[in-house]
Amino acid sequence: MSRIIFCTFLQKNSEAQDYQSYPGELGKKIYNQISQEAWKKWMIQQTMLINEKKLNMYNINHRKIIEKEMKLFLFKES
Repeated sequence: MSRIIFCTFLQKNSEAQDYQSYPGELGKKIYNQISQEAWKKWMIQQTMLINEKKLNMYNINHRKIIEKEMKLFLFKES
């Protein structure tokens, strides 16, 4: 049976992610507060950002941009 959490993005109880999809403390926060549905919405947004801004995920500065955008998108924080 899947884990149910209160998703802070969707503001409702939803099916949790099966595993921590992002490393570190931010990853733990995402795992505990962001549902599968919300994470899928972020993945679509992330893909658009990477393509529009021509970001290279091998570049540490570009990864920092994506992390900042992810915090803003999922948690409304910078």
